[in-house]
Amino acid sequence: MKTDSGQDQKGHARLAAARLVAAWLKTGAFPDRLLGRLETQHSFVMELVYGVIRGWRRLDWIRSQLVPRKPRPDLDAFALLGLHQLLFMTRMQEYAAVHETVEAARVSQGPRAAGLINALLRRVQAGRADLLKKLAHQPPGVRLSHPDLLLDRWIARYGAEEVVRLCEWNNTPPTTILRVNGLVTGVPAFLTELDRAGVEATPHPADPGRFIELPHGFRVASLPGYAEGWFAVQDPSTALAVDLLRPEPGERILDACAAPGGKTLMIAEQMKHRGLLVAMDASPPRLALLRENLARFEDRFVRVIEGRADEAAALRGHLPPETSGGFDGILLDAPCTNTGVLRRRADARWRFSLSHLQTAVRKQRALLNALAGFVAPGGRLVYSTCSLEPEENENQIREWLAGHPEFALEGERALRPPDSGTDGAYAARLVRRE
Repeated sequence: MKTDSGQDQKGHARLAAARLVAAWLKTGAFPDRLLGRLETQHSFVMELVYGVIRGWRRLDWIRSQLVPRKPRPDLDAFALLGLHQLLFMTRMQEYAAVHETVEAARVSQGPRAAGLINALLRRVQAGRADLLKKLAHQPPGVRLSHPDLLLDRWIARYGAEEVVRLCEWNNTPPTTILRVNGLVTGVPAFLTELDRAGVEATPHPADPGRFIELPHGFRVASLPGYAEGWFAVQDPSTALAVDLLRPEPGERILDACAAPGGKTLMIAEQMKHRGLLVAMDASPPRLALLRENLARFEDRFVRVIEGRADEAAALRGHLPPETSGGFDGILLDAPCTNTGVLRRRADARWRFSLSHLQTAVRKQRALLNALAGFVAPGGRLVYSTCSLEPEENENQIREWLAGHPEFALEGERALRPPDSGTDGAYAARLVRRE
């Protein structure tokens, strides 16, 4: 491949994407962590990798129709990558998809492997219409590329027609959405700056006063105001929990599972940097990301601590002395199965299981139990997830309240895509009786 051509760069991108897909097939590693190692062609590689992972079940079925014996992961990654480009990336040029994928396979796996990939992709080109017709008659889990367990659960709650809409939403590449930092600018002013930079962004219909949507193809770090903290990359669904928390200037607030910090920054903004805001997380790598985001916003107001929010005794030792009387508000954005954000967390659908769900529910209950004792009388605890599962949401809250009569449910909200036009989310506001 020529080292000075744009096609060469795309070829390198396909090689990088295939290696990441192979790593995912072999280990199930989180794709965002794998992608974090990339230095070039990040957006195109991300589009390829997440596209393959979202569509893995249908791509695997299509490949099985053409190559009955499953290839080893290093070779299968190129097969899946080529199928995704030819069948589901409508803007992709066929020649580039075939030629560059085959050449990338040659570099990585050798001439024989490249020949196999070439033969496979040529058959797809010749029989595309027939393959897609056969795919359309497969069971929902195959043609919609979701696990049967999730589909069965959702159909029982929402009905088959709504579940098709939800799965189609999950299979659509997400747009990049920004929340504008209201302390330094506003949506109209920021849109004006973007327009001057040649970026045709629009207010997000779900929350046009705070969020804007970018067209595909723009690097966030290259946008006006990135270094100055004019915006954060966030979906409007993230505002649900913060709006229920309703933090006020001068209050004592704890963001108990804070990283990567989007909700923390929203809370700081609503507090106008007055009072005490503690952001805590148990993961050092995630805390590093939280600190990076705070630094970009030049935010010295937030106190960051490392600690586990599910262990009350350990938590007490980490907190500042001025919180000895409890917090006016606590946000618990609990770890969950992520079934509301499968469009962005494409791999989460393949990790869902009943045991995973039960583990998440136990973790959430432990967090609620530990944090309840740190809510001041009259204070509130807002519990939130990005899950659609009732066990993690309304059922969790009602069962927990049954054992904690000192708290009352003051309000709850849920967002369900695609109706919401946002990621899925749930939040409940629990108030401690005085």
